[in-house]
Amino acid sequence: MADPNSEPLPKKNGLDGGSEDETVAAVENGVVVNHSGYRDQLKRQYSLLGLAGIAVTVDNAWVALGSSISVSILNGGPPGLIFGLIVALFYYTFIGLGLAELASSVPTAGGVYHWATIAGGPKHGRFLGFLTGWINFYGWMFDLAALVQITANITVSMYVIYHRDTYSFEPWHVYVAYLLVLWICILTVIFGNKLLPYTQNAGMFFVIVGGIVTIIVLAAMPKQRASNYFVWGSFDENNLTGWQGGVAFLLGVLNGAFTVGTPDAITHMAEELPHPRRDLPIAIALQIGLGFLYAFCFAIALCYAITDLGILQGGINTYPLVDIYLQATADGEGNQNLGATFGLLFIIWCASMLCCIGTALTNSRIYWALARDNAVPLSSLFSKVNERLSCPVPATLFVAIIATGIGAIPLGSEVAFLNLAGSFIILTTVSYAIPFAANVLTGRKHFPKGPFHLGNSGFVINILAVLFITLFDTFYCFPYALPTNAEIMNYNSVILVGVVVITMAWWVVHARRSYPGPKVMGLYVVHDDQVLHGAAPGGGQEAEGFGEKKGKE
Repeated sequence: MADPNSEPLPKKNGLDGGSEDETVAAVENGVVVNHSGYRDQLKRQYSLLGLAGIAVTVDNAWVALGSSISVSILNGGPPGLIFGLIVALFYYTFIGLGLAELASSVPTAGGVYHWATIAGGPKHGRFLGFLTGWINFYGWMFDLAALVQITANITVSMYVIYHRDTYSFEPWHVYVAYLLVLWICILTVIFGNKLLPYTQNAGMFFVIVGGIVTIIVLAAMPKQRASNYFVWGSFDENNLTGWQGGVAFLLGVLNGAFTVGTPDAITHMAEELPHPRRDLPIAIALQIGLGFLYAFCFAIALCYAITDLGILQGGINTYPLVDIYLQATADGEGNQNLGATFGLLFIIWCASMLCCIGTALTNSRIYWALARDNAVPLSSLFSKVNERLSCPVPATLFVAIIATGIGAIPLGSEVAFLNLAGSFIILTTVSYAIPFAANVLTGRKHFPKGPFHLGNSGFVINILAVLFITLFDTFYCFPYALPTNAEIMNYNSVILVGVVVITMAWWVVHARRSYPGPKVMGLYVVHDDQVLHGAAPGGGQEAEGFGEKKGKE
């Protein structure tokens, strides 16, 4: 319910509920608060360029596509890879539009956690937000572990390039590299906050310029190239899943989703932006659009450079792109160009390292946003912010410790880790679907209009996003291949149910009585007989007061 002690702000600059400073949502007892309902504790140091840097770097689309190619190539070879990416772009466009609208309306570090709370209204918002926030956090934790694992594999592979005859692989080698990568990223997030915008700009450079260099090398250097039929028409002979063609293709869209599926990452940076309502929708569009463009061009160049698909389908590679790069850069007699291969891997390593920094930053902000609202154990500790460092240090260290444990899983079971990493798409898209669905069911009435608003088409776009998420997440839970067994089974459905059960248990034990809900409830969640705080009522009228009865208008 709206807080009667909050003062509404006049409508300025065409923003419903905004002030001259769009970072301000209200004034509570003389204290200016942001759209999360709190006073600013983090420096608003990211320009649109810096935000775009985080968006493109965290997405790291063409690197993500190449890093998972040994799995995705089984679902129809190059045609499955390329056309699956196009389908992923199609349905993530609806997701991106929905998230952009919500971010433009209520820009908070909680992101989907807060939006589900608002969309659920006064009756269901507290529970829906709590469930969404935890599902989103688990998804991003598993993504962080996957990205650090990829970077660790690249690190080891760069060493192996020049020691292939003497090196003997051991799983703990990758884990040591994993720990080094993870903790370098965490220390950078904690102590290098002032440098973070520059690191993400550097990441954007490696993703964009490095991507162009890599695509040119892959297109120009190979002495032998795959045929047009192999790249565009060899789906059936390269479908090694045991599923019929249509099902195999839909299962393979997961790789495309993993490539472009990070649209909410930058929304958690809302409280570090001077113009979040304007800049977040632009950055989401850049993330999905540029991510797809580079991944699509890279996929085509990469597939034409493959001359031996068997080594990828055997699943024996520590990092699959090593063998493709060795094939692509070899001379006419088959002699490998180790220097060129190392250089291409170095580009990926730099982009991936900076991607891990951005992803660790995203994770820390998600957990901190939950902790501020007493949604996590030891909330009083994890909600603390070191304002000198402009960093929620306890929340960031907690993320690091959890990621350290997840990274050790491959030492015992590679299958278990792959399932956790693969569940990122399912968990995050479920966390998107909840606020979309709730927003539609409550008539899309709880959100003030931001600079980017979908208007009447918002109903259709939100519904289509939910339907596509439901359809593809269902397929992503199918077994990867037939016949299947306990060792190669797809456990994504088990992980999703497990996350929901753990969250529900914490709700019963703690949240049902001790979780008041986020402060956005006081700013935006109102009953039908109240005026939405800070938003002009119908017809563009100014709100007369916070929580005024409609009869007084």
